[in-house]
Amino acid sequence: NPQYLCVAFDLKAPTFRHLEFSDYKATRKGMPPELAEQMPYMKEVLDAMNIKRLEMEGFEADDIIGSIAKCAEEKDIQVVIVTGDRDSLQLASERTKILLPVTRAGRTETEVYDVQGVVDRYGVTPLQFIDVKGLMGDKSDNIPGVPGIGEKTALELIKSFGSLDGIYENIDKIEKKGLREKLEDNKELAFMSRSIATIDTQMPTLCQMEELKRQEFDGGKLFELFERLEFRSLIKKFGLEQESKPHVDPLAKLKSTIVDDPITLAHISFQIKKSAGAAVFQLIDRISDFEYKLAGIAFSWEDENAFVKIGGGISEDQFLQQFGSVFNDSKIRIVGHDLKTLIVYLKWKGYDLSGLDFDTMIGAYILNPSRSTFTVAELSQEYLGYTFESVEEIGGKGRSYIPFCEIPTERLAKACLCHSHTVLKLAGAIRDIISQNGQEQLCYDIEMPLIEVLADMEYRGFKVNADALIQFSAKLDDKISSAEDDIYRAAGERFNINSPKQLGLILFEKLGLPVIKKTKTGYSTDAEVLEQLASQNSMVSRILDYRQLVKLKSTYAQGLLHVVNPATGRIHSSFNQTVTATGRISSTEPNLQNIPIKLEMGREIRKVFITENEEFILSDADYSQIELRVLAHITGDDSMITAFRNNEDIHTATASQVFHVPKDEVTPLLRSRAKAVNFGIVYGIGDFSLAKDLGISRKEAREYIDNYLEKFPGVKQYMHDTVESGKSRGFVETMFNRRRYLPELQSSNFNTRSFGERVAMNMPIQGSAADIIKIAMVRVYKELNKHNMKSRLILQVHDELIIETHISERAQIEKILQECMQNAVKLDVPLIAEVKTGSSWYETL
Repeated sequence: NPQYLCVAFDLKAPTFRHLEFSDYKATRKGMPPELAEQMPYMKEVLDAMNIKRLEMEGFEADDIIGSIAKCAEEKDIQVVIVTGDRDSLQLASERTKILLPVTRAGRTETEVYDVQGVVDRYGVTPLQFIDVKGLMGDKSDNIPGVPGIGEKTALELIKSFGSLDGIYENIDKIEKKGLREKLEDNKELAFMSRSIATIDTQMPTLCQMEELKRQEFDGGKLFELFERLEFRSLIKKFGLEQESKPHVDPLAKLKSTIVDDPITLAHISFQIKKSAGAAVFQLIDRISDFEYKLAGIAFSWEDENAFVKIGGGISEDQFLQQFGSVFNDSKIRIVGHDLKTLIVYLKWKGYDLSGLDFDTMIGAYILNPSRSTFTVAELSQEYLGYTFESVEEIGGKGRSYIPFCEIPTERLAKACLCHSHTVLKLAGAIRDIISQNGQEQLCYDIEMPLIEVLADMEYRGFKVNADALIQFSAKLDDKISSAEDDIYRAAGERFNINSPKQLGLILFEKLGLPVIKKTKTGYSTDAEVLEQLASQNSMVSRILDYRQLVKLKSTYAQGLLHVVNPATGRIHSSFNQTVTATGRISSTEPNLQNIPIKLEMGREIRKVFITENEEFILSDADYSQIELRVLAHITGDDSMITAFRNNEDIHTATASQVFHVPKDEVTPLLRSRAKAVNFGIVYGIGDFSLAKDLGISRKEAREYIDNYLEKFPGVKQYMHDTVESGKSRGFVETMFNRRRYLPELQSSNFNTRSFGERVAMNMPIQGSAADIIKIAMVRVYKELNKHNMKSRLILQVHDELIIETHISERAQIEKILQECMQNAVKLDVPLIAEVKTGSSWYETL
């Protein structure tokens, strides 16, 4: 269920590789006619499914995919590339996984490769994989490589010398004369082959990421196409037999009313009050970045349904005056879909939703947190067996978006009423499954109450000092200018630092730094390359500094100014409850959970986040090592539990155990390494990643991990038992029964299975920590309301809660934060929450 989806195609025209090497793909036979004639149909199917297809003259599909993946990574989007070409393994990264379909014994399986997967399979990193191709070539593409060197020798050489450049810098160290001579005689061919095999990830922008957003397919059009092509199994798989017929009308035998006058509006309000509850579905138009307007709203209760179109006969004020008492009454139970949106809207209008009973979007997320979309129509198809014209189809997306207020009333009413009635039925179906799964506590004590908490946080927002933000921007300008001067001085000339081509010429030709990889336009100067070169030349470090400063300016100094609400002077971020598979809350528009803190200039951004006035301060409460404490509790490891109960520094205690030294002799370096192992274990880290993080050999990293698991046997047993349980049950779960389904654990492919195992080990820890902070949030929010306090919860960042505290309530707030957070759940080790205060977010660091 990806949020973004596209398919790339090759064109017949020559590419830049043909210009560099005229015999590129010269030996490849043309596409078989029986396959070629199917290509137009394939594209027709993609168009009917509303899947974006991309192709560009002069480039291959791999280049398109690589460039989009790079673009997505820069926007913190997780990428999955599905391809049959192993050349794409070079694109694997922390955010990009490669799925390779492989046929064995007549069965097609999928191999999953992340960075660790490539290392496990080939013993080299994705970046080094390109160098392997430079040596061994590629017969299918007629890339020559070095004659006489195959995959085995190429891998051994790259493992020994690190890169193609490393081989030729140490050519005299190659003892086998024949091998050395092959390399010497074909040096130019090797580098040319590497260049040809390198996927270009810096293509001209084909489209904006928004254009790649996944859309619902055109069921009728797809049915007609599949019917014509006699794709009977696909018609059944996509449920298109039902789609081909008129949409099911859930309202056919029910009473439905379109409300267009105040008298009928009052009558409907009375009926809902009388029934003590209703399902609701709202249509809210975004008028501007900071203004939203109700376009219509539908109610369903018992066997009745009513739709209120705002405008014409009923104004927004008339509706709110009549239904404000319905929403404010806690005895009138409201079922809905994405109720947070409705609550935020009501708060801006001066009302609350006091009777929130159940949200079908949140319920569906509890049942399957890996879903990427949660439309009522999709959930209806899955849980109720029917579908209908969705509001997403009516309103459109992106450039085709039409405000709901502009859609004809009859069509809008029909769709909205179908939604509210279906939400009423969905609530019952989803509740039943939640009960069967034993997830009632997660649902009714954590997720449902959290909706109101997040809505209030969005409504409250975080005050920003716009003047300080402008000054911060100017300060960044000075630092950027200083970095530019340093770079020009080191280069001995002025050039465009933002031009990869010009920068590449300076670094690799003028300064003679070793070439790591190339693109079609020249040398690659991406972050991964520069980080490898930083230790060799101080100028490279300054370039990295420069890029970070430029990003700080564009993303934060300038970006934050655009999202400050001029009416409030505050940033009202959106908190997402259904995005992460682990249960963590995420933040968008803007992402306040990603404010950088490693760089001093990054930390300084927090200075612009302040309080409303001098009567308030910020109280920032942060859990101390919550994931490690959860790990200790879940694993029951005696050593870890003892360390936490004795209030020892867990990283020092770990270093003492793993490195066999007394605690008072643990050096800062050993503690740092133990810290990396502690947190790495939680995330299923392998020796390759740990070695990279610590700058040590893989052998040494493996010893650290083995020693750790030997000294903490409870953790080792947990890792084994969790994976085995996941395999037998099909899912793993948190302390509060939040599930994550892992079909990867059943895969016969090593890489796919290993990925599933890493997720299986991590999810119960990270997910339980997420559940605990949510429990704390709900309790804090209730306490603030219970005592009618002026202080308000305004932000959550992973393990951290921030309250805008009235000075008169400072001591009480500190007590509430610590009691609610430390007593959110009873563990075998103490939960510790540390509270810091300040007039800005920076002061609470």
